[in-house]
Amino acid sequence: MSESRTHPSARVVVGVSGSPGSLTALARAAGEARRRGAELWPVLAWEPPGGDLAARRTPTAALTVPEWERLARERLLTALRDVFGSTAAEVPGRALVVRGTPGPALLRVADRSADLLVVGAGRRGRFRRVLRPSVGRYCLARACCPVLAVPPSPLQEALAVVHRRNTWRLRLDTGHLEREFQTMPPDA
Repeated sequence: MSESRTHPSARVVVGVSGSPGSLTALARAAGEARRRGAELWPVLAWEPPGGDLAARRTPTAALTVPEWERLARERLLTALRDVFGSTAAEVPGRALVVRGTPGPALLRVADRSADLLVVGAGRRGRFRRVLRPSVGRYCLARACCPVLAVPPSPLQEALAVVHRRNTWRLRLDTGHLEREFQTMPPDA
């Protein structure tokens, strides 16, 4: 991704974690940036394992901070390659790795009213919401700019079902695939 010297008034800031939902949000954000003539700013927020407080309490944790930051950069570059085929998107912009919790970090970057903040909005049950609060909800409640919450791809749920069945070593139900294949037109 190229760094631009001038910052147009419009930016599309997107939270990237490497998850399938964030990759869907990144692709959608790139489309929005092209459509608006804006810069694309993918942002990966990272924290030391256990959070900053644990890193401050453990003296050896400070020695590994550069390593955690390097791993975060690699994860961002991998996400860019997964979506665009390389680390350079078709739209100008700036990729950022920011230390901090994802919600506040995204809001620090998307601090202009002309920005558009794009976040993935996965399906979450109550139990998961208690353990790990939603970045999308946090941003929707506190952002000073418009927020686009991108729902997960329908394939993501299908992949989760297959993963669960594999974990429990259950047979996959492929009957619906056979029926769909039989109804496809011959030239497809």
